[in-house]
Amino acid sequence: MRFLIPFLLLVSCAPTVGPGSGPDGTLRAAFSDAGVAWAAGGRACVARQPSFTPVCPRLPGVVAVAWHAGQAWAGVPGLASLVTLDGAPATVPVGRVTAMSAERVYREDGSAVDYAGAAAPGVRGRAAEALTGGDGEEYLLLGGRVVRVRDAATLPGQGFSSLNWRPGGVSGGTFREVGTETGSYRLTGTHLERVDAAGQVRARVPHGAGAVGRVGAWIVTVDTAGRVRVFGPDLGEQT
Repeated sequence: MRFLIPFLLLVSCAPTVGPGSGPDGTLRAAFSDAGVAWAAGGRACVARQPSFTPVCPRLPGVVAVAWHAGQAWAGVPGLASLVTLDGAPATVPVGRVTAMSAERVYREDGSAVDYAGAAAPGVRGRAAEALTGGDGEEYLLLGGRVVRVRDAATLPGQGFSSLNWRPGGVSGGTFREVGTETGSYRLTGTHLERVDAAGQVRARVPHGAGAVGRVGAWIVTVDTAGRVRVFGPDLGEQT
């Protein structure tokens, strides 16, 4: 994939963003400055920038993916382990994974470990999603509610199907989106939209269901078929 000359995006450096199950219940994706990783139907892939060429190792029944310290990891309950998706091969025994953030791995019983396999704080219950927010806190999506791991506090709102990164933390929602200091980018199921801080749609392009995040200066999406698309801040698609 060839790219235009890099430009300045009016947001801070891209976060590591790891949403869990998408609205269709099959797609999990995570984004970082290094690229995008995703899992759909038990198959996991990683695509690093600038080429965004997918690498899809043969792993059994992947349920979650995340980036940690520049490395893409997959959670494989059948192996009770984390496995690297590319680069130097590594496996970390962690138990039966259900969700992963940039800093922690959450197991089916709600307990958690870090990426070295050491015990870490968790929250009782099986998390649908996990995310390290823009404030550095750990958050889970449990029963349609957003829970902060540090004190098990439930944030306002309910009925959420997605956990979305924001510069000041996270937000629950029914759309996949990623926040910036000036608004957000969201997938509605029919379009990818750029929304300003007042909630007004400033740009939109046709796009089906999937996941969206930031990779460096780019807005990147991936769908369940593994199609990766790369956009500039005004939603001009890079080809």
